[in-house]
Amino acid sequence: ILDRLVGFELSSVLWRKVQSKLSAGRVQSVAVRLLVEREREINSFKPEVYYKMSGDFQSFENNQSFKASLSQKFKTEKEVRDFLKSLKNPEYFVADIEKKPSKRTPSAPFTTSSLQQEAGRRFGFPVGKTMRIAQKLYEAGQITYMRTDSVNLSSLAINTAKDTIIKEFGEKYYKKRIYKTKSKNAQEAHEAIRPTYIQNKSIHASSDEERLYDLIRKRTLASQMADAEYERTNITVKIKNSDYKFTASGEVLIFPGFLKIYSALNEDTLLPLLKKGEKLKGLYLEAIEQFSKYPPRYSESALVKQLEENGIGRPSTYAPTISTIENRGYMIKESRPGIEKEVLHIILKDGKITEKEERKTFGVEKNKLFPTDIAMVVTDFLKDNFQNIIDYNFTANVEKQFDEIAGGKIVWHKMIDGFYKDFHKKIEDTIEHAERNAGERILGNDPESGKQISVRLGKYGPVVQLGIQDEDTKPQFASLRKDQHIENITLEEALELIKNSGKGRLLGKDPISGKNVYVRFARYGAVAQLGEADDKEKPKYAGLLKGMTIDTVTLEQALELFKLPRDVGMFEEKKVIAAVGRFGPYIRHDSKFVSLKKTDDPLTITIERAEELILEKRDKDKKRLIKEFKDDDTIKVIKDRWGKPCIFTNKKYIRLSPEIKPENLTYEECLKIIEKEFGTKDKTKKKKPTRKPKK
Repeated sequence: ILDRLVGFELSSVLWRKVQSKLSAGRVQSVAVRLLVEREREINSFKPEVYYKMSGDFQSFENNQSFKASLSQKFKTEKEVRDFLKSLKNPEYFVADIEKKPSKRTPSAPFTTSSLQQEAGRRFGFPVGKTMRIAQKLYEAGQITYMRTDSVNLSSLAINTAKDTIIKEFGEKYYKKRIYKTKSKNAQEAHEAIRPTYIQNKSIHASSDEERLYDLIRKRTLASQMADAEYERTNITVKIKNSDYKFTASGEVLIFPGFLKIYSALNEDTLLPLLKKGEKLKGLYLEAIEQFSKYPPRYSESALVKQLEENGIGRPSTYAPTISTIENRGYMIKESRPGIEKEVLHIILKDGKITEKEERKTFGVEKNKLFPTDIAMVVTDFLKDNFQNIIDYNFTANVEKQFDEIAGGKIVWHKMIDGFYKDFHKKIEDTIEHAERNAGERILGNDPESGKQISVRLGKYGPVVQLGIQDEDTKPQFASLRKDQHIENITLEEALELIKNSGKGRLLGKDPISGKNVYVRFARYGAVAQLGEADDKEKPKYAGLLKGMTIDTVTLEQALELFKLPRDVGMFEEKKVIAAVGRFGPYIRHDSKFVSLKKTDDPLTITIERAEELILEKRDKDKKRLIKEFKDDDTIKVIKDRWGKPCIFTNKKYIRLSPEIKPENLTYEECLKIIEKEFGTKDKTKKKKPTRKPKK
C-alpha cells in the first residue's frame, strides 16, 4: 500500500512539474538516483596520466625469462627518462623469493540477485530474461523457488549433494558447508535456488533453460565442495645500489577442489626456478603511458548488486524495477565504442632509449546503463522536494519496517498513517509552490545573431534552443546527441549542433539539378540533404555510411549517397538492388534481403560479388531448413542461429522441445504449437464493455 501511495502521488507531481508520462517510486527513483550519481561522478572525473614500467629478465643459469613490474609509478615522461638514463650497466639480482599456499573458497548457493548477476556475467542475460527462464524451470519442477534472498540449503539437498560429489569426484572433493546470508533485511522465507533433483546432470529443454539449469546445479554442488588450493610465488628483483624493485607473481594449482566443476581455470602463471641472490640479465625495460580510469558504469547485474547491498527492494522487485526505468526513458542500455588515444612507450634495450606510439582504445562500454537527461532532471527535482523519499537509508528502513509488520511487531495501518500525513502535506505544498523544472540552462549568446542559447528538455528529448519564444522570429532547435547531456554541454558544442541542424554544412551544388547539398544532424543521425526544406519539391535525404562524419564528408561522397538505392545488375532475370537500411547496407533480390559484409560497399559492389552473397545466403538458408509446407510458405521448420530446431512464422521463432522430431512435424501440428505459443486472434481482442440499458 505504501509503495502505491508513494508511486501514485509522486508520479502525479512529476506530470505537472516536469513532463507528462513520467513515473516515480520508492525503489524505482532510488535506482535512477544511483545511475545519475554514477554518471555525474564519471563526468566530473579528470583522468591522471602516469607511466607503469615492467621488464623482461632472464636467468643466467637456465636461460628462462619472466616479466616483472616496477612497484613505483612515474608521473611524467621526464621522470621515466631520468630513471632510464641513471641505469648505466645495471646489475639485477633476485632479492627475495616467497612461496606460500593460498586457497579459494566456493561461493554460496544462488539467491535471486546472485543468480541474476552471474547469468549476466557469464551469458550476458539481462535481469528480466534470467527471471523468465528461471520461472520456466521452476514451473517445470526443475529448480526450487527462484525469488529468494536465502543462501540456506535443506538437509535433503546437502545430503544429495554429498552423495553426488563423492560419486562423481571422490570423497576428498566433498566438504559440508552451512551458509548465512550477509544481505540487509533478508527474509529467508525460501531455500536457496537449487535443482529439485541435484543428481540430474542435465534436462531436456530450450538451450537457455539448459544453460541456466547447468549453472544452478554447478553452483549448488560447488558450494558443498572443498577449497581450491594453490601455491603462490612472489619474486622481488632489485637493482644494485638502487632502492627501486620489480615484483613478479605466479601461482600453480595444487588441488582444484570446487573449481573441478564450477569455474573454467585460468592458465597458471609459471615462474622459472630461481635462487635468492642470483644475478639476472635485463633483456629490456618498457614504460607505458597509462590513464587513470573513472568508476565503471552499472550493468544490470551490477545495479542489482548495489540495490541488494544497500538493502533496497526485494528479490521479486529487481527485474521489474530495471524494466520500468528503461521503459519510462530514464535509462538506455547500450554499448559504446570508447575513445582512441595515442599511448607512448619508452623502451630501454641494449643501453639505448627508444620510443614508439600506439593507438589504444579507452572507455569501451558493453551493455551498460546510461541515464538520460530526463533521469537527471527528475532526480534533481525529487532531491529538492522529496529528499527523504529517495534517500538510501529511508528506503532500506522501510524494508525493515515491512519485516516488522510481517513479524507482528508493528501494526501496518499505524505505520502507513504515520508516514502518509506528512508525505501528503508535502505533495500538496510542492504542487502549489514548486516551479516547473525542464532542466533549462542558459549557455550564453550566439556571437553572430546575439540571440540567447539555452538547453532544456523538449517534447521529444533534450534540445538546444537559439532565441526565445517572445521574439518576432521563431526559435531554432537542435537535438542533443546521445553522448551529450543538458548539464555539461558547452556553448561551442551547442552552436555546432544549431549550425548542423538547420540547413547544416553546405558542401556545394549538385551539378545535375543545381540544388544545394548539405550535411547535418537529423533526428535519427547524420544525413546528407539535397535541396531546401522550404522548396515546393521536398528535399532528398541519405544517411551517412559508416566511417563518414559531418566534418569530413565531401560533396562527391554526398552525391554518391543519393545514388542509393542503385541497380547493381540482373541475376536470374531479376534486378539486384543495393541500398542502406535501418540495420546497415544490404542487397535486395527477388523480394529477399541479404546483408553486406563489413568489407562490401553498397556504392561500389559489383553484380559478381552480389551473386556470391545471394548464393551464400541461399546455401546457408538451405542448411537451416528442416521442413517447409507447399500450401503455406509463412510457416517453416528451421534451425535457429544456435542450431536448435524451431518453427519460424511471422518473423518469430518458437523453440521446439527435444522430444519432438522436427522433420516429422505436420502442418496441423505446427499450427497447434503456434496457437499454444501465441494464442488465437480472438483471444487477443479486448471485449467491448456491455452497455447498460437505458432506463
